[in-house]
Amino acid sequence: MKILGIDPGLRVTGFGVIHQAGARLTYVASGTIQIPDGDLPSRLKVILEGVGELVTSYQPDCAAIEIVFSNVNPQSTLLLGQARGAAICGLVGANLPVAEYTALQMKKSVAGHGKAQKAQVQAMVQRLLKLDALPGTDAADALGIAICHAHAGAGRIALGTVAPELARRGLRVRGGRLVG
Repeated sequence: MKILGIDPGLRVTGFGVIHQAGARLTYVASGTIQIPDGDLPSRLKVILEGVGELVTSYQPDCAAIEIVFSNVNPQSTLLLGQARGAAICGLVGANLPVAEYTALQMKKSVAGHGKAQKAQVQAMVQRLLKLDALPGTDAADALGIAICHAHAGAGRIALGTVAPELARRGLRVRGGRLVG
């Protein structure tokens, strides 16, 4: 399975593509979509088209994207959310299933703890994918999102096969526990 990870941003959107065969992860490609200054609609168009080109070039089976965190500046959060929305539209427009993960989930999956610094994420991505050099920060985050999805994917697939039966029985999963 080929996974495309996206780290959305209005100035730079990172991407990373990995191949998963069982527990083995292999690096395919990574980089950034550079978004030129300009009005918001034209910047969002660059993201939408850039993601579309990535899908065409690498033919991923699925995608994963970082969930926007809420920060001190609400305006920045809204703008980043729009960049994320443009990237998601590019992915779903290509009929890809899209999973979403927080930065905390990605850092736990890649570095073992949710407070990992950028340099730690870069180093662990390099080690996990056996890269010759450190990836850039945006590409490392995108590869980390793809790795996070690869690690969580088996659980999601298992839950997806069990969930309909649980729902028929009037059960749900909350906080890792069955509730009725």
